[in-house]
This record gives sequence, structure tokens and C-alpha cells, in this order.
Amino acid sequence: MRVLLVEDSPRLQQSLGKALRQSGYAVDMSGDGENGLWLAETNEYDALILDIMLPKLDGLTVLRRLRGQGRQTPILFLTARDTVADRVVGLQSGADDYLVKPFAVQELLARVQVLCRRSYAACSNTLVLGPVVIDLTAHTVRRAGEVVELTAREFRLLAYMALRRDQVVTRSEIETHVYNEATDLMSNAVDSAICSLRKKLEPPGTALLIHTKRGLGYTLKEPV
Repeated sequence: MRVLLVEDSPRLQQSLGKALRQSGYAVDMSGDGENGLWLAETNEYDALILDIMLPKLDGLTVLRRLRGQGRQTPILFLTARDTVADRVVGLQSGADDYLVKPFAVQELLARVQVLCRRSYAACSNTLVLGPVVIDLTAHTVRRAGEVVELTAREFRLLAYMALRRDQVVTRSEIETHVYNEATDLMSNAVDSAICSLRKKLEPPGTALLIHTKRGLGYTLKEPV
């Protein structure tokens, strides 16, 4: 999953960015509302974390412009304003959730996970595809009860495809949602990642999970 963090405090930005990456997210960051709006308009994200008090453009303005463009990316507001009126304005402007500073990082991670899951209409943190069980919270994968060791990027790739199960996922979509900087990718990076994932998830003699749709992309399906 790929998220955008717009926070003007360098210290908080770095600590939250580190926590999000350690939790398996691809993260883009910005320190002002103007650049944050540009990033949100030019990239596809699974969730936005947006501070209200930002230089150049405040968070409410960014939110209203994005919603005015019809963009429905889930947005979590960060605010130091702990009044009912401020929360109501944010929610009525189109925010999906909010956190009042100071907050626990674990709570932020939990709320972001819910928002990302909501993007794909997933109701549970556990995704099951036949013998494969993916725990989005613990970042673990098991096949027939046995742990499958994946790298952080392989887990992001599998989780994204599992949330898009039975749908054709293009290479471009994988680059956007799984990698931090898609522009720095080698031409065969996605194909190599898929190949590695297949080796770990599909031992010899077992049913296929990942199917190639030539000229289109890949589909993750529950084995028959």
C-alpha cells in the first residue's frame, strides 16, 4: 500500500515515515500543503495523512480541493485542535478520520490500515486464499499452516494483489502502490518480484495462485 504523509514538522514527518515503512507501506512525504496537493493530484495513493496546519496551503484547503476534483482517496487528518467544531469542519469537508496531537504511533498505524482496507472493501485484517493466509496486521503469510518468509516489498506486493483478488492488476498499478519511487524502477523489477513471489507461494506440484494475463498484468486467484 502506498500512502502520502503531509506534515510540516521534520521530526514528526521522519518518525511517522519510518514507522509507516517499517509497517510495510510505501511512503511519499511532503512538508507543505502546496507540494502535498501536487503529489496527491499526480499520484495514486491508498490513503493520505494530512496535517491541518501547513505552510503555503492549509490542510482543509488541500482536502477541499481534492474532494472538489472528485478524488475519493481516504484521508486521515492530524490536528492539534481538539474542539468539536474543528472536528466537525474537517469531517464535513470530506475527511474520513482524524487524530488529535499528541497521539500514539500505533493508533495512527491502525487507523491508516483501516482506511487502506476500506479502499478495497476489505472487512478483515486477515485475507484467505485457499491454503494461503495473509495477516495484514502482523505482516505474516502462511501456506497450509507453514510460515512463508517474504521480504517487505514481496509482502506489500502480495497484500496489494490479495486486496485486488480476481482482478487484473497492471504493472503500472503495482509500481504505483508497491514501490516508493516508481520512476527509479528497472524495467523488469515487477516481473522479477512476481517470479520471486511465485517461487515462495507455489511449491512444485501445488495449484497456481498468480496468473499472468499477457499484455495486461497479473491476477491473484484462490486455487481451485
